[in-house]
Amino acid sequence: MQPRFLALHTFTKFGGMGEIRTPAKVKIIVGILAKDTKSVESVRGVLKSRFGEEDLNLEPFPFTFTNYYKEEIGEAPVRAFFSYENLVDRETIVDIKLWTNDIELEIAKENGTPGLRPVNLDPGYMTLGQFFLATTKDQRQRVYMQRGIFVEPTLYFQDGHFHAFDWTYRDYQSENYIKYLEEVRKRLAYQMTTGKPYRLRRETKDERREKSSPKSDADIPTKK
Repeated sequence: MQPRFLALHTFTKFGGMGEIRTPAKVKIIVGILAKDTKSVESVRGVLKSRFGEEDLNLEPFPFTFTNYYKEEIGEAPVRAFFSYENLVDRETIVDIKLWTNDIELEIAKENGTPGLRPVNLDPGYMTLGQFFLATTKDQRQRVYMQRGIFVEPTLYFQDGHFHAFDWTYRDYQSENYIKYLEEVRKRLAYQMTTGKPYRLRRETKDERREKSSPKSDADIPTKK
């Protein structure tokens, strides 16, 4: 018995036991599916009251990846994304998902369609290495948190870009989503490095030069 104990003791001492640390805080991103831009704006203030200052948004655009939400949201839904400056502990995603579920039900009730959700809220969080979505549904790739909420690793960051897993939803593999999420990651990296939100950063010389350079007629927005 003694040699086995000594062998285990030696492994523990020299192999190195992992040190328990509190992981870095994460950035909350909420995806919205709604019947139109007005519906997106109607929930924007509610989200801001919960999460605080907005960081980077992706304005509403047509959602054409599936007709799964046709009965709930309509035939021409729009997708939008909002990210927030305040960084949070990642385990709070459970409270966040339960809260967004309640908001969906409240909106449905106010809309007179208690069984159907005219607005769908998809909260997730970003680390420097991955983007996760919260869900109430179990699958082989999802990890259970608590109180009926799972998280799914949706994208991973490698070689300067986000990449999809085999199970990643098709829309989250699209160029539009990827470009947006990579911009959000830049802001997260800045916050984690400086402790300040991205909006307070100093402009680079190239950015100041671009702002001061004269624009061509094609660059000047026209009224419609």
